[in-house]
Amino acid sequence: MPAASALPTRTVASASGNLRSTVMDYAALATRVRDWGRELGFQAVGIADADLSAAEPRLLEWLAQGRHGEMEYMARHGALRARPGELKPGTLRVISCRLDYATGDGEATPGGGPQAYIARYARGRDYHKVLRARLQRLCDRIEAEIGPFGYRVFTDSAPVMEVELAVRAGIGWRGKHTLLLDRTGSWFFLGEVYTDLPLPPDAPVEEHCGTCRRCIDVCPTQAIVAPYELDARRCISYLTIEHKSAIPEELRPLIGNRVYGCDDCQLVCPWNRFAQPSSEAEFQPRHGLDRATMIELFGWTEAQFDARLAGSPIRRIGYERWLRNL
Repeated sequence: MPAASALPTRTVASASGNLRSTVMDYAALATRVRDWGRELGFQAVGIADADLSAAEPRLLEWLAQGRHGEMEYMARHGALRARPGELKPGTLRVISCRLDYATGDGEATPGGGPQAYIARYARGRDYHKVLRARLQRLCDRIEAEIGPFGYRVFTDSAPVMEVELAVRAGIGWRGKHTLLLDRTGSWFFLGEVYTDLPLPPDAPVEEHCGTCRRCIDVCPTQAIVAPYELDARRCISYLTIEHKSAIPEELRPLIGNRVYGCDDCQLVCPWNRFAQPSSEAEFQPRHGLDRATMIELFGWTEAQFDARLAGSPIRRIGYERWLRNL
């Protein structure tokens, strides 16, 4: 451990409101942050530098090509997504956290047949609420240890390059389907804490996709136009969730029984054979969404839709688009 004189200091407010300088061992704090995160139920916690300037050109090119489709908010925010310090002034590091949601295979499979397919992540409670509360508890723990610090919590609800940050934080590598991958698969959520704490960043991990292209080949609509390149306008997850207007006629037959989202590229990934079922009760399927038939779901009234999907991420698409997808 470095001598105290070699460690940086941090100015904090005492209980009486007076400012004082205190020696801070940020390397030791980073270790404790990872430990606290795991104690709170996160499967992995990493730290990334907030400089995403190298990723910004790729983001802007993707937007210029119109591959974001009707997700106008992405174009509206533009480069802000790659500039954490503008989204949360003072940001030096990003704490990236992973929370698994795999709950078993269920009975429905994407493709055809009478059973409806709901993306695994959406079968339980809205992950935004679960993840945000967990991230806040982590920040509360840090604050209890070092006093007030600058931070902001994100859970897929603001212009954040969560996969890029997770890669830089050593949580995993970017798969050819553009999702984050780890040796235990990809069935997990990502959440971030933007912070002014100068914690030492983690090193990225080596990617392990090799020559495999199963995710590319299985995509029903060929939305993965090249390794690591996704055209959202053809992606079934985009079409059934984000796309507000009518689904293009040529793509409709390819959607099959996929009512909300599509997991094809994850289901075929060899690494997901090693995924462990989540113990999170909030992510367990509700109202039989892992085995309901298309006809059964089509028979829901608007009142039933609202009641049964209360607290679910599915409810955000509304009853009209729910029926459109069926």
